[in-house]
Amino acid sequence: MKNFFLAPSILSADFARLGEETQKVIDAGSDLIHFDVMDNHYVPNLTMGPMILESLRNYNINVPIDVHLMINPVDNLIPQFAKAGATFITFHPEATLHIERTISLIKEYGCKVGLALNPATSLNFLDYILEKLDLILLMSVNPGFGNQSFLPSTFKKLNQVRKILDAHCSDILLEVDGGVKLENIAEIAFSGANVFVIGSGIFKHPNYDLIIKKIRQELQHAHTRSIH
Repeated sequence: MKNFFLAPSILSADFARLGEETQKVIDAGSDLIHFDVMDNHYVPNLTMGPMILESLRNYNINVPIDVHLMINPVDNLIPQFAKAGATFITFHPEATLHIERTISLIKEYGCKVGLALNPATSLNFLDYILEKLDLILLMSVNPGFGNQSFLPSTFKKLNQVRKILDAHCSDILLEVDGGVKLENIAEIAFSGANVFVIGSGIFKHPNYDLIIKKIRQELQHAHTRSIH
């Protein structure tokens, strides 16, 4: 089957049992962990810092962790998150004065680079930095809060980015974050995504093994549809 990657967003987890909850979704079949960092400045919410990331690594969470920085400015905190154990560091182009400098800083600290694009952010940024990226994150909600509904306009944007990546024969990951759930994940995958950030759609389910199994079945349907 085509490679699809599940990335539970621990923003929806029980923070009193964060290490245990994170390990449970990994044991249930998740591929990486999505770590949302919000600063109550770039987005209207305040969440986690590098100490929590370091604590998860000390808890022996050893899968890749995508640190999604919804903060402005970003450069000052990149070294801290890198040292704390980030695999990917994903940032928004509006949150830095010099996109290429931020990319270079992330790479300097040995992390992979992700670029996050809000629903109204133009794809034109990709014209200049595509070859320097490891991941493109399309926000399918306006960032800041969980439990928002998926914006249908994301499907068109997904198709556009997938065409760009295919034209460049690129293996850059295409991630979607916001309102992703069992009921729409197949259509999101069919539109071009291969990494899926799911928060409440996993963590609010009483059985992680069961919901992730069902999600995998939906992704199999999307794969079957794409090859016919």
